[in-house]
Amino acid sequence: MPSSFMETRILKRLEDARAACAKIRTFTKDLDFESFQASELVRSAVERQLEISGEALEKALADSPDLARMLPEIHRAIGLRNRLIHGYDSVDDEIVWDVIKTKLDLLTARLTDLLQAGD
Repeated sequence: MPSSFMETRILKRLEDARAACAKIRTFTKDLDFESFQASELVRSAVERQLEISGEALEKALADSPDLARMLPEIHRAIGLRNRLIHGYDSVDDEIVWDVIKTKLDLLTARLTDLLQAGD
């Protein structure tokens, strides 16, 4: 396949990951941990978006292994996705909340930078 197709596919996956991060930020904007933990709806929505983000990043990484150098947190995002899907019965809300509060903005910023460089 032409490299332009591959680049378009990678950019689409990076955009999907960034969009999922933005949805998480919207879903949790006015919440504290207790409110997050008390809302099954919000937790489910956040977990789904983390799954989407991790899956998109996993597929992008498969197409472009250099992403690991440009996006150091890619393996952790993919690992979280795997944990959410395969360890669904042992998800720790505190870990998910920590990701939202301490890692999400950095991941979003790096994805934005990569997408802008790809334009």
